[in-house]
Amino acid sequence: MHITNSGKALLSWVEYLNDSTDVLTFAHLDGYQWSAPEIITSGNNWFVNWADFPSLVTYQEDEAKMAAHWLQKSAPGTYDYDVRISQSVNGGKDWSPAFIPHKDGIAAEHGFVSLLPTGNNQIFASWLDGRYTKTENVSDGHDHEGQRGAMTLRGAFFDDKGQLFNGYELDGRVCDCCSTSAALTSKGVIVAYRDRSEEEIRDISIVRQMDTDWTQPRTVFADNWEIAGCPVNGPKIIANGEEVALAWFTMAGDTARVKFAVSSDAGANFSLPVQIDEGRPLGRVGLEFDDSGWIVSWLESINEEEALIRLAKINRQLKIEKRQTVSSVSSSRSTGFPVVKRYGEDILVAWTTVLDEEENTSIQTALLRF
Repeated sequence: MHITNSGKALLSWVEYLNDSTDVLTFAHLDGYQWSAPEIITSGNNWFVNWADFPSLVTYQEDEAKMAAHWLQKSAPGTYDYDVRISQSVNGGKDWSPAFIPHKDGIAAEHGFVSLLPTGNNQIFASWLDGRYTKTENVSDGHDHEGQRGAMTLRGAFFDDKGQLFNGYELDGRVCDCCSTSAALTSKGVIVAYRDRSEEEIRDISIVRQMDTDWTQPRTVFADNWEIAGCPVNGPKIIANGEEVALAWFTMAGDTARVKFAVSSDAGANFSLPVQIDEGRPLGRVGLEFDDSGWIVSWLESINEEEALIRLAKINRQLKIEKRQTVSSVSSSRSTGFPVVKRYGEDILVAWTTVLDEEENTSIQTALLRF
């Protein structure tokens, strides 16, 4: 979900047209009514995943200019797929041929994309890049612990013509399938992600843009979560000027927690984290600004099959002022990752509802005065 500069909400999702074809679709919210869905593109060779999903954003200067991404297979291997980006200059009526932001040409995993409008007629994209995980003798590349090379975090800027600028390797060893998150501070882009040490510590790190260069990766807080596989549970970061907020999930010490921390200097330093959850979190966090602080969303487990989408309002003193349940949902992967955005004076929440035992799904939204 994306909120344009004028306050319009855009929601994108993947529809299953039939057994072989997927369709990337979007709608916009005018007032309190969603528009009829419009098609961005479709394909019969996509990689569709509960945690690694497409996105749609608009340019800062002109919201009729839009960019959307999806994942498309590049070879027969299960996890051989590329990031594809298509753009529209007329509000989604027509879409350009897709381009690929990574230029390695290797059939490997590329995904968990964050698209961030940055001004100057450009958008920044960050993604996880598996080019080093493949060798001549590896056909699939997703045996995480058997890889010779590590998953990397990369980023690049592009314009409305699809021209790429300044590609970067931001971190040479990261967690394999946790989502990335990017925000724009008054000093440049900041990217949050789950790192991965040689000792299999997988905590949340950031990198920050500094003029034409980037800082070295830095762990925000040493949870010291040692885990041999990827938890598929990435962070969320937002920014306003030099103010930055970050929410994440950890299970360090076999205790599940949702944590929150803030920075007042564009991410150079962060406060000590505070715990947001209520004792049984599944993570899958969301984050948004509020007039008096911030709002964090996450899934809180009820039992093995059910969970709640929970919201917490946090004030400037990092105290929780209020909690609210949005909906009960399935705790399965099919529920995906709920999204929370500020929409005027309301909070707009979108999530996936599992409809039946076959795990057929639908998209639900709610507007809350929280």
